Amino acid sequence: MSRFPSLAALVTLLLAPSLAAAQDVDAGEKLFAKCKACHTVGDGAKHRVGPHLNELFGRTAGTAEGYRYSPAMTKAGEEGLVWQDETFAQYMTSPRAFVKGTKMAFPGMKKPEEIADLAAYLKTFSANEEAGVDTPSAPAAPPKDEGTKKAEAPAKPAPAAARIASHGTFHLGRPATEAEIAAWDIDVRPDGTGLPAGSGTVMQGEAIYTEQCAACHGDFGEAIGRWPVLAGGYDTLTRERPVKTVGSYWPYLSTVYDYVRRAMPFGNARSLSDDDVYALTAYVLYLNDVVTDEEFELSRENFGTIRLPNEDGFVGDDREAEPAYAKAAEPCMSDCRPGKAEIVQHAAVLDVTPDAEGDDEGGGAID
Repeated sequence: MSRFPSLAALVTLLLAPSLAAAQDVDAGEKLFAKCKACHTVGDGAKHRVGPHLNELFGRTAGTAEGYRYSPAMTKAGEEGLVWQDETFAQYMTSPRAFVKGTKMAFPGMKKPEEIADLAAYLKTFSANEEAGVDTPSAPAAPPKDEGTKKAEAPAKPAPAAARIASHGTFHLGRPATEAEIAAWDIDVRPDGTGLPAGSGTVMQGEAIYTEQCAACHGDFGEAIGRWPVLAGGYDTLTRERPVKTVGSYWPYLSTVYDYVRRAMPFGNARSLSDDDVYALTAYVLYLNDVVTDEEFELSRENFGTIRLPNEDGFVGDDREAEPAYAKAAEPCMSDCRPGKAEIVQHAAVLDVTPDAEGDDEGGGAID
């Protein structure tokens, strides 16, 4: 049995006085500014961290084509959740309470009139809103077997000898093409090797950061919930619980550029241009006071001049100099600690990207 309101219940709820309050489309448009970091709506709207919101009302949850939803949101749609006034209001009041397991990090809106205004604005982009129900088209019927067409014969399998690859150690898969390797091989080294041509300023980065990053990392890199802190933490590395940020901990700027370019924004990786990544990297430097000029422009040409505060706080990995590696000697297996090994400590809480399932303090993508 579905745990979401049935159509009949929805009709009743839609007539309830609490939902009959006047709705202000203009006020809803202003409220949508809170959603812009993750969602788009209107002409040309595309999926970002969250799905676009065109044709939202009347749509079954978890069905916007081309967007990868959380399992929880997909399941909610399968159980009958359709976005209407009532379901939208309940979801926006507390997304994670209404759809347990959703990855939406937004904590919710507490004022019913604001939710109504936001709904009124989004409805202007929903043609199905008047119908009030989702009207999915019937699945295409399988072609009838009229008995006149001869079934296509299955492809004749290749001889076994031809299917056995001869490359590599385990003869699995196929060699990657040069184009596939080029698309994958985008790492940036501390000396700047691998950097693409381009540039971006602190101010350009601030605009991108506000739109793409602030929903999780906070307006000034202070983080929201358990999402990673990006700025501050000076002189905390000797504390029991240090704050590890780009300014306090990271050794090389190349890791910032590489990571943002490869993995950000969360849920929409590889969507930023090279110039966008330069600008975001410049803005993160500004948040950490590594650069203080708002007009500062980071480029491939001056990238190597930037030093992060903790660069000298790291030591080289000298394990290859140890006898077991350098001389291929047998590892020491004498005078071992007697008795069975016991676990005496566990790792402290790690400030990494929150999990989605069952994590009330954070999430991944935005449903």
